[in-house]
Amino acid sequence: MRILVEILHPAHVHVFRNAIKVWRDRGDEVLVLSREKECANALLDAYDIPYKSISALGRKKWSLITEMVIRDIRMLGAALTFKPDVLVGIMGVTIVQVGKLIRKPAIVFYDTENAVTTNRFVYPMAHSVCTPACYDAPVKGNHVTYPGYHELAYLHPDRFTPDKEKVRALGIDPDAAFSIIRFVSWQASHDVGEKGLGAAFKRDVVERLSKRGRVLITSEGALPDDLEDYRFALPPESMHDVMAFARMLVGESATMASEAAVLGVPALYISDTGRGYTDEEESKYELVYNFTTAQCDAALARLDELLAMDDIRAVFQQRRETLLAERIDTTGWMVNYIDKVVGEGRA
Repeated sequence: MRILVEILHPAHVHVFRNAIKVWRDRGDEVLVLSREKECANALLDAYDIPYKSISALGRKKWSLITEMVIRDIRMLGAALTFKPDVLVGIMGVTIVQVGKLIRKPAIVFYDTENAVTTNRFVYPMAHSVCTPACYDAPVKGNHVTYPGYHELAYLHPDRFTPDKEKVRALGIDPDAAFSIIRFVSWQASHDVGEKGLGAAFKRDVVERLSKRGRVLITSEGALPDDLEDYRFALPPESMHDVMAFARMLVGESATMASEAAVLGVPALYISDTGRGYTDEEESKYELVYNFTTAQCDAALARLDELLAMDDIRAVFQQRRETLLAERIDTTGWMVNYIDKVVGEGRA
């Protein structure tokens, strides 16, 4: 089987890296086409995944449109040479167009309901749109669901065991209390209208967390000068090892909130656009707490409640066990589903 995989974001590397290993180990041919965004290519290098970078995130007003045209042209050329049996990716704006042109199935994996404009264009063109069962928006097209999350493609215990020695090598004591704060840049296409958290709230969070242990801030953008000392440049391939031993995570990233949840680490996710998966991780498993930017006082109150819990790790690890008993290894499902689609196409 010949599989073309599109990588648009660092998180996509994690979602597909185990499937790529499965495919390569059994003799399939895999072509990875990446995008220069944040540390995506560095992650591919770290996991020893060969790739070809075909576009880069720009910073000008129309750069997303310009980049999409460039990606379309370069991916089409690569696909005509590689001749894939199937194209797979997250969001899928390029693979669905190229899939139509070369008459091969494009399978889109997505979990972001508020990418309304992109989804309206992509979904009807895809062979199938695969989402977590908790996805909370209509899908116009062939909608296939599974009982899991993207994050369980790489953080399910069958795929990941946290390594304390990796954490110690970074100068972090995995047995001591520490918390992670994550701020994002709001440059993605689905981030239109997001304004992020204010400096005063950021300071309040740091002040509360620093009284209970070390604070590590990872931020895509600038921080207030007085918070720069808390910035910690975590190697992207070590992020999940560190996160697994954190006391909690607070931030603007839905992906990282869900990563914390499936690792049994309490997460406060603060954003004006929610996600079906973080909603479920709160309502069903009480591992994530969702707030809008207008609910900062409520978020701080919840933070204080969590910080007052003496048995917080034991409680949240038990909640994680409940989640894992009801949710699947997403990589295994993904590989089986793609095999089925390609097999049906050859029949």
